[in-house]
Amino acid sequence: MRETTLTALASLRTVLEMIKFEHTLFALPFAFLGMALAAEGWPSWRIVGWVVVAMVGARSSAMAFNRLVDRRIDSSNPRTADRALPAGAVSPAFVAVFVLSSLGLFFLAAWRLNPMTLKLSLVALPVLLGYSYTKRFTALSHLVLGLALAGAPLGAWVAVRGSFAVAPVILAGVVLLWVAGFDVLYALQDLEFDRRSGLHSIPARLGESGALWASGVFHFGMLVLLVLLPRFYEPGLGAAYWAGVSGCAALLGYQHWIVRPGDLSRLNAAFFLANGLLATWLFVATAADLLLR
Repeated sequence: MRETTLTALASLRTVLEMIKFEHTLFALPFAFLGMALAAEGWPSWRIVGWVVVAMVGARSSAMAFNRLVDRRIDSSNPRTADRALPAGAVSPAFVAVFVLSSLGLFFLAAWRLNPMTLKLSLVALPVLLGYSYTKRFTALSHLVLGLALAGAPLGAWVAVRGSFAVAPVILAGVVLLWVAGFDVLYALQDLEFDRRSGLHSIPARLGESGALWASGVFHFGMLVLLVLLPRFYEPGLGAAYWAGVSGCAALLGYQHWIVRPGDLSRLNAAFFLANGLLATWLFVATAADLLLR
């Protein structure tokens, strides 16, 4: 019994490493931002707790499902062949159980928040899991991934208010374009592999220079939506928020400055450092704007 428990714990640790569990922090600040805007300050800790649980469940299930359905593709790609599933470090059956458990956590949290959140979680499910198949037939898979993460601020707003509004939809658009933009950059690593394998992505379709332009367009659209957000948020947003937007513009500019045609050597710096800082900075600046007025 003890040996079985230790084996299960080892497999769980492997899965958490495989899905890069710590990267849940990427989307979490946008969920907090949706909550703060909806509450015009800060909601109850009960809501905060269940939103965090929902975020962990949603992202964990989506990432593990992606690794599960892509395991044969990953085994053929030199960049991903050493991932846990292709390498045999964890079984597909264990990952499938992890996906179902994470989905259960997601639905439990949505149910505990309010009826509208539960309905929204059912709508989100096909996007969360369906994204994994999109690169098999469309170069717009990056936008579908963005749509999956866009549910974070929208769901968090609904968790507080139990209803929709224009402001959280704009914020969801911000996340959609932000994620699509940096996912295009990340996909540059697999441009040649995707072409050889018949997989679809913007880099495979447009080439390196075209993909960089597409990523820039997505990120410019994100900034436009951030500029528009205060117009549709009734209490309004002040100087601290605009400092947050300015910081986002600087960090996006940094990404596009260090990732250039023919030089992807600093791509990981653009992906992990800049995007982690961007989400956190925008939330902190906006929260300060709401709490200090």
